[in-house]
This record gives sequence, structure tokens and C-alpha cells, in this order.
Amino acid sequence: MTTATSNLLPGTEIAIESLPKVSLHDHLDGGLRPQTSIELADGIGLDLPAADADSLGAWFAEKSDSGSLVEYLKTFDVTTAVMQTREGLERVAGDFVLDLAADGVVWGEIRWAPEQHLTRGLSLDEAVEAVQSGLDAGVEQAREAGHSIRVGQLVSAMRHADRGREIAELALRHRDNGVVGFDIAGAEAGFPASRMQDAFDLLASNFFPATIHAGEADGLESIRGALLDGHALRLGHGVRLAEDIELGTEGDASVATLGLLAEWVKDRQIALETSPSSNLQTGAIAAWGDTMADHPLDLFYQLGFRVTVNTDNRLMSATTLSRELRLVAEAFGYDLDDLLALQLNAAQAAFLPVEDREALMDTIIDGFEAAR
Repeated sequence: MTTATSNLLPGTEIAIESLPKVSLHDHLDGGLRPQTSIELADGIGLDLPAADADSLGAWFAEKSDSGSLVEYLKTFDVTTAVMQTREGLERVAGDFVLDLAADGVVWGEIRWAPEQHLTRGLSLDEAVEAVQSGLDAGVEQAREAGHSIRVGQLVSAMRHADRGREIAELALRHRDNGVVGFDIAGAEAGFPASRMQDAFDLLASNFFPATIHAGEADGLESIRGALLDGHALRLGHGVRLAEDIELGTEGDASVATLGLLAEWVKDRQIALETSPSSNLQTGAIAAWGDTMADHPLDLFYQLGFRVTVNTDNRLMSATTLSRELRLVAEAFGYDLDDLLALQLNAAQAAFLPVEDREALMDTIIDGFEAAR
């Protein structure tokens, strides 16, 4: 992982880790500490691809940088294997919160798919309870260490499975015990949100929010389905929405023409949960290039979309939220005000009551002002 001193806001002495931040798109099984993976694997007799933490971390980073979401997702076979017991889930969830807190995150939404953690006898409800226990313990330890952080679970259903309604019902059962939203994840192409229409209708009828992976490994139809069939309030990644934006010139001025879908997302301020390093690794932005400067994040930002910056999978991308913000600041010449705007976008999109979102925004503004 990167160190605090490597994540200075370009041109300043401001450590981005010291700034209060919001993390909306961060997978539990993509954020394990390599050493924790080794210790948990030892406890269940599981062989790993590498024997020490540094080598294992390097293995994950190498295998994840394939340019293919399908190949990228194969690395999760290793992480989920050590997350099949209550002890494993609690340990990973607790570590997860402590790592977020150390990075300056004050509100974090942790997404994961309970259906992938049942091979050693846990029920769906027991798995959710184990993760919540770990999250609660992590929050308490972080507070004892002087950090202020709150977290919530985003329960995901796997797109290729047929358990959407069952997982939606699970999320609703735990809405008063840490679960703040619903998601669908996994291979995007060929598995539209409409496959789980009954789940999304159930959630909408119970006024429960959903964010849907869309516009990462599939295009505009996937995004359209997330909004119309999935009632999505946020788009996981959403970067291929740029396919619905036409760039041109009028005289010396650059102009952008938005299609109806892009216009709807912008006008309704439906948040885009971009994950810059991950989007490069999986080829999600291949249509525009293969460097950070090619990412459409800045296009969205300049046009007034509610764009946010996230990590997706900190282990696979060998990253932190502070590192992602440094990378986009370097790529696009962002200053402290730009990073503040991105964090306020994330706070406004958080699955929290409006009063809590307002308080979160105040915390962020105060923290950024103190850094000036």
C-alpha cells in the first residue's frame, strides 16, 4: 500500500490522507490485507499463490491488470475463499474499517455478496451479521485510535445467479442493522438488471436504495437498464455513459452534446461511482485511451455530473482513496477545491438520511478548510 507521504496534493504540502473523505464503491472481498489473507488461509489449510504478504500483494496487482473484467474477477476466488467463516468475515470487516479510517474516510459504504460466503455452513443472515459485527468492532477500534468514521453495508446479488429477490429480502431484513443499500455485481455483459426485476421492484416498493454496476464492462443499454429496470439511484462506475456525449467545436470553443440518457443522469444528479485505477485495469475506458488522463472522469466533472472517485478494490489495484485522488489531481490539474467538490458529490450521494448527509458535508468542508 502507498504511504501517507506519497499522497500529497500536487503543488502543496497537504497530505490527502488528512482530508475527510467519502468512499461509496469499495468491495469487502477486494480490500483484504495480504497478511490477513495469509493468516486466515493458514487457519483453514488453504494454499495461496504466494507465501509472504509483499509477494501476495504483488500477485493480486499483476493478475488484476489484464484489461478484462472477467479476468480481473478471477482474483476474487482467492479472497472469498478465506471469508467463509464467521471469524474470517469478522476479521476482514474489522481490518477494512481500520484501513478506511487510517486513510481519512469518515463515511464508507462496504459492498459485498453474502451468497458467495456460504461454503462452510453460514446462512445468508449469519454472514451479514458476522460482517456487521466486524464493522462495528472496527469502528470502535478506530474511534479509540482517534478516528471518526461511520460505515454501512451494501448487500450485493451476483448478476449471473438467480437469487436476486432472495438477496433483496435479505437486505431488507437487515436495513435496521447496518445494511444501507443494495447492489448487483459480477459479469455485466449478458446479465442485465432486468434479470432481477422482481428484486428491484420489491426494494423500490419498500423505499430501499439501489446502486447498480453499469457502464463498466457493458455500454449504454446496461446503464439504461440500471435506471429503468433497477431504479438505480447511483451507477457503479458508469464511465461508458461518455458514449452518450458527443464532443465538437464551435469556433474556438469546445462543446459537448449530451444524449437523452446522459442528460437524464446529469439533470437528476445520479451519481457516477468511478474508480479510476480499476477502470484502467479492466479496460472500462479503453475507447478513450489507456492512461489516467484519458479517463472520462474529468469530462463528467467539467460538465457538472455528480461524479465521485472510488477505489473499487484496494487490494487488486494496490491503492487507497487518497492515492486515487492524487492520481486524478495529477492527471487533470485538480486543486483542493476540486477535491472538495468531488467529496461533496460523494456525500450528497451517500445512502444516508438527508440530515446525516448535511452533517457529513459540514464535516468535509470543515476538514478541507482546516487544511488550507
